[in-house]
Amino acid sequence: MRRRSLIAAGLAAGLSPIALPALAQGLGGKTLNLIVPYPAGGGSDINARLAAPELSRLLGQPAIVDNVPGASGSLGVMKAANAPADGSALLVGSPMELMLTPLTLSSARYKAEDFRPIGVMAVTSMVLLARKDLGAGSVDELIALLRRPDTKELSYGSIGPGSLYHLLGERFMQQTGTKMLHVPYKGFAPLVNDLLGGQIDLVFAPLAGNVPDLLDAGKVKALGIAASAPHERFTAIPLIRNSKGLDDFVYSLWAGIQVSHRVPEEAQQRLHTAFNQMMLKPELRRALELGGSKVAPEQTLAELRRGYQADMERYRAIAKSVNLRPE
Repeated sequence: MRRRSLIAAGLAAGLSPIALPALAQGLGGKTLNLIVPYPAGGGSDINARLAAPELSRLLGQPAIVDNVPGASGSLGVMKAANAPADGSALLVGSPMELMLTPLTLSSARYKAEDFRPIGVMAVTSMVLLARKDLGAGSVDELIALLRRPDTKELSYGSIGPGSLYHLLGERFMQQTGTKMLHVPYKGFAPLVNDLLGGQIDLVFAPLAGNVPDLLDAGKVKALGIAASAPHERFTAIPLIRNSKGLDDFVYSLWAGIQVSHRVPEEAQQRLHTAFNQMMLKPELRRALELGGSKVAPEQTLAELRRGYQADMERYRAIAKSVNLRPE
């Protein structure tokens, strides 16, 4: 009966009746624990709740979403790092808590090298937003404004020291020779509220969530996007890389699933195969795109690891160049 139910689930997911039992081997029916290092309702939580039923179906195991918020995501990451190395603990993470938090938080007792990528679900471009009445409509105009001697110091917000929002603000100032005041917040909601209210002037943020709606309503304006090509929907937003001295200013925020480096290679490959089959489901892809992100292209484990290593080295180099230190 169990075999029949697994085959039925495999057919429902678009798999051959041979593929699913092969994927289901190896974890002994243990519950998959999708660890989200943030509270319920955020982007990582949404991704986890999209993935959990699909991975459960593909692997023939129950799956739960485990929200472990706190300390800039490090509490959830550490739980995943210390879980049994059998592939049942999956971290639904991003570069923010995996790579950047350990650079700024001394209590984060892990390194990015402690994890291996299983798959990337979505990629979101970072965009430079400004309050709607700021006297600049592009990155070039912003740089000119910042360099004027009579300009009052402008501020930019972030979701905390060491976040990608913060790092991009520091990198922007470094590459343009300008100065802004960094204002950290405990979350994106209060940051956006202050941007809308004019308490802060700028923020580097993902072009996802409620940001597209704010742009459509004219409540904020986008000065530039940190992408290599124009956005499919917001084609009028200029590329930051086209401004002088910013030709390499291309940054995105990916979201995906990782496991501890201690998980055996065979289990990583099994999870990777299930992940790729999960990402073929049209309903899941549409849900990701509705949130403003791009569905990531399929990659091999080797390609994922090369990209992960490159991001890790890039962010560490930027952190060093702006003298970012753990507190």
